[in-house]
Amino acid sequence: MTVRDTWLDEIAAARHGMDRSSTATRVADLFREKIADGLLVPGTRLSDDKLAAVMGVSRNTMREAFQMLVKERLLVHEFNRGVFVSRVPADALADLYRVRRLLECEGVRSAPRATAAAIGQVEAAVQEGEHAAAIGNWAGVGTADIKFHKALAALMGSPRVDEMIGHLLVEMRLVFHEMGSPREFHEPYLARNRRLYDLMARGDITTAERELRSYLDDAESQLTEAYREKE
Repeated sequence: MTVRDTWLDEIAAARHGMDRSSTATRVADLFREKIADGLLVPGTRLSDDKLAAVMGVSRNTMREAFQMLVKERLLVHEFNRGVFVSRVPADALADLYRVRRLLECEGVRSAPRATAAAIGQVEAAVQEGEHAAAIGNWAGVGTADIKFHKALAALMGSPRVDEMIGHLLVEMRLVFHEMGSPREFHEPYLARNRRLYDLMARGDITTAERELRSYLDDAESQLTEAYREKE
């Protein structure tokens, strides 16, 4: 069993937490989670009959879940070939970052009005990333980074924004796979995540927003270059 196959074990284990009230929505949530964790990579083929058997659900339920994720651009259905985890196209990158700037920068501006619990989630994501780096778990650093940016937008205290940024950052996790070395990409941003949190914690919101914009500009440039190198 390869590292990339561990997602199937986790999918199988998750069936025990599903009861009769579970629906295709719950199945879709599970696959979305595995994509966000970096376990399902672009190009992975998903067999509805095999996965339905593994999860103990009907093939119709599995297909309905797949349809939800296709609409979210996380999966793609290829005629006569099947369903695959999507590769985010290069021309979508600018739009992803455009929306991220809107949501995350507004989150930073909302920090003075955010709850202590919401601010705590930002710090927790920073600490999670630092711990993952300390043990050399660079996939875990990527997962913590997703949580960090989700927590920034969550400072607005809006369930609708939480849903929007959640879907957006799952797409971003697929984009991260374009980088050849997770460590090379994520390591420099650990200190920047810490700096962003520290700036917000001491109330320097103007500098924090400026830092976040620079941060997102740099990340977009790196990823754009990675796409160009693969063309």
